[in-house]
Amino acid sequence: MKKAIIIPTFNEKENIEKLISRILFNIPDADIFIIDDTLENDIKTIIKKFKINYHHRGKKLGRGSAVLMGFAEALKIDKYDVFIEMDADLSHNPDEINNNLKKFRSENLDLLISSRYLAKSSIINWGFNRKLFSKASNILARFLLSIPVSDYTNGFRFYSFDAIKFVTANCGRIGGGFVILSEILMQLYYNNFKVGETSTIFRNRVRGESSVNTKEVINSLLGLWKLYKIKKIKKF
Repeated sequence: MKKAIIIPTFNEKENIEKLISRILFNIPDADIFIIDDTLENDIKTIIKKFKINYHHRGKKLGRGSAVLMGFAEALKIDKYDVFIEMDADLSHNPDEINNNLKKFRSENLDLLISSRYLAKSSIINWGFNRKLFSKASNILARFLLSIPVSDYTNGFRFYSFDAIKFVTANCGRIGGGFVILSEILMQLYYNNFKVGETSTIFRNRVRGESSVNTKEVINSLLGLWKLYKIKKIKKF
């Protein structure tokens, strides 16, 4: 099984080397694509000992648009069997990848979401307010979009080749930030791609600072409302 791993980055030079090492320990044959929005080009120097597909955009254009670019770049190189999306801050555990791949294959899924809100999942090192906001956002997303999953906003995901072909052709019109996670889910689910969830241990970053800010949160909520209106117009 050919695997492409897409990692959007912004100011992650403290975490990226450890993340890549752990990924390659678990799946040595993976092709890694890094889309870097950091102003400086420091990460390129840090990762030069690895064989990485590195793309430096040089300004913050949004996590979602970075992921879509990574998908497009991977499609240029090979017909991968599975595309894995994960964050660069070590909140997504590379040690979970192999078990998730087994579930992805055995259930013949097009999208597998590592959900923070399943019974066997846990969230480590998040404060009460952050947990409350995340949970409320996911409840709102489920209310508006009516998709039977518990986590619309975690970016640790596994996609089939057919799903990625569809996503790159149809997603990215709502905004370039985190709302793309919900847009991708909505488009795949309502176009009859098979979606599943699996438990995960989500660990808040230890090093570095989160790139999420108030503007991105507001844009994500506005984007969610736009998705709801699209859903109503298309009568999904």
